[in-house]
Amino acid sequence: MAKLYFYYSSMNAGKSTSLLQSSHNYRERGMNTMIITPEINDRDGDGVIKSRIGLESEAVTLGHEDDVLVIVRRQTHVQPVHCVLIDEAQFLSKAHVYQLGEVCDRLNIPVLAYGLRTDFQGELFEGSKYLLAWADNLKELKAVCHCGAKATMVIRLNEDGEAVREGAQVQIGGNDRYVSMCRRHYKETLGL
Repeated sequence: MAKLYFYYSSMNAGKSTSLLQSSHNYRERGMNTMIITPEINDRDGDGVIKSRIGLESEAVTLGHEDDVLVIVRRQTHVQPVHCVLIDEAQFLSKAHVYQLGEVCDRLNIPVLAYGLRTDFQGELFEGSKYLLAWADNLKELKAVCHCGAKATMVIRLNEDGEAVREGAQVQIGGNDRYVSMCRRHYKETLGL
């Protein structure tokens, strides 16, 4: 039986790089992958996944109302799909995560989802919450704080480079907007 995997971390742990490497490994063996990213993830352009080290790939964009099972099933009529890979999985809805399980259970296709565990306020994203609850396998990818400790938290910066404590949960950005830190430095930076 196929499994649902959730690879999670704070920012800058190499999630997109790992996803693209996994896709490459399948394709190198003559198997087809399907890469999906939520449409809100437009940092590198619509339907593009790009890693900080320069790897990139086209991806199918997933709208809030889209059904992952339907999209994958439709693709299997064009060519076999041996693995589904999801980038920025924290932006998935509860329904999307359920549908990923259906891809595994009904189509017998493994799903590898990559995403952040928590937001800049230390709260779970909806997609991450349900992946942590429902995935068959959980794997933490490690990022590093400026002190050298494991980074598990993310600080959001404003335009002046100052840490912020409030705001919308989702604000697309990269190193210009977010910094990964260990819990200790996260609390110190925010004065908690």
